[in-house]
Amino acid sequence: MNTDTSKRLSTLEVRKVVKRHKRWDLWFVAIGMICMMVCLLTLAALFIEMATKGMARISPEFFTNFPSRRAEQAGILSAWVGSLLVMLVTALAAVPLGVAAGIYLEEYAKKGWLADFIEINITNLAGVPSIVYGLLALGLFVYQFGLGQSILSAGLTLALLILPIVIVATRESIRSIPGMIREGAYALGATRWQMVQHHIVPYSMPGILTGVIIGMARAIGETAPIITIGALTFIAFLPPMPGRGEPPAGLFDWLSSPFTVMPIQMFNWTSRPEEAFQTNAAAAGFVLVLMTLAMNGVAIWLRYRWRKNINW
Repeated sequence: MNTDTSKRLSTLEVRKVVKRHKRWDLWFVAIGMICMMVCLLTLAALFIEMATKGMARISPEFFTNFPSRRAEQAGILSAWVGSLLVMLVTALAAVPLGVAAGIYLEEYAKKGWLADFIEINITNLAGVPSIVYGLLALGLFVYQFGLGQSILSAGLTLALLILPIVIVATRESIRSIPGMIREGAYALGATRWQMVQHHIVPYSMPGILTGVIIGMARAIGETAPIITIGALTFIAFLPPMPGRGEPPAGLFDWLSSPFTVMPIQMFNWTSRPEEAFQTNAAAAGFVLVLMTLAMNGVAIWLRYRWRKNINW
């Protein structure tokens, strides 16, 4: 009888503990939902205010006009073209190099203290302030390599900035692939490179694209490293078209051209006291957000297509 009573008491105590823990879980979920809603509402309020303030300036002329000292005639032509060209150089430099480095470190490099040391440093580099990359690029690309204050220097600077993010995302995506995929490929006689090319890379591509999305979204809004290497705050011309630059003309003349980007143009307008320039800055910010969303949308679509075509 005493044994049955003690069992019932222990069962009741266990139920009380479980109930108490579930109550704490509900509190945690409620607090998390409140915090998430506060963040989302804050972002939505800022975005709506920016869109409402700048919508009046959104017009075809706003995209086709160069910056001007007259706010009503000022546009973002040189800024959005410069942003697209800089992002093109950034993607071409950072994505192949970052993916290749991640594949090597995860599939080919020998495990040991050196690999751990490299991994720790790559992870730490992902959190380095962007101004440090700007100072590094100023000494390396602008002065040491003689690339000058050009689109190529800006693209390589932002490529250095997002390279650790792409490497870390690539390694984490590769680690998530089941080991049976590798074993099955080896069992069928595939070499390591064939296994990586036909199995590892396609299966890990959705995760890799996620890292690329995060990196490119960070790069397109960066200002400090771009200012450090000498981006212009006022520019009224576009880079030369491929093959149409000054003699000797070539396909890559635009890489050495002076430039500006959307964040620099917004900074220039917000530093002016006239209300009309503040409206222009709001409109440019709205366009920059749309550019970021469009870029992310394309990457998400590609990630969806890759996942759809994967057969485990």
